[in-house]
Amino acid sequence: MPPIISIVGKSDSGKTTLIEKLIPELKKRGYRVGTIKHASCEFDIDKKGKDSWRHQMAGADTVIVASSGRIAMVKNDNCETLNCLEKYFHDVDIVITEGFKREGKPKIEIFRAIRNKEPLCCGDDNLIAFVTDTDTDIGVPKFGLEEIEKLTDLIERKYL
Repeated sequence: MPPIISIVGKSDSGKTTLIEKLIPELKKRGYRVGTIKHASCEFDIDKKGKDSWRHQMAGADTVIVASSGRIAMVKNDNCETLNCLEKYFHDVDIVITEGFKREGKPKIEIFRAIRNKEPLCCGDDNLIAFVTDTDTDIGVPKFGLEEIEKLTDLIERKYL
């Protein structure tokens, strides 16, 4: 299974933006990247009334919508942990998640002064890096918000 690294932080801290910067840097270096976005409540990506929604409502356990160049899968699966989701990423070199702060996987915390009062992961043995616009030091390698190449160097050195 590929290595999994979770980008964690409080709401509106910039997790998605950091991932949007990491992916192209990893791709530029030749890696295949998968992502998992944690959703805190039940969600549905299929639109009511569409054929694929109707297939699922009829009882299909897995529905795949395919077109040239894109495949989407909706699967009924009680899969709430990263270990359970790994099986869907056999064809990538690394998986980056957004969220999953309680999982025992390597984590990179993003912490911005305008959004946060204190870091989320102090004392977490799985924290491998801290991305911030502050002088806060929590005992792991620290990167500025725009130091994507240096952060990617760390990821590449440790996991790829």
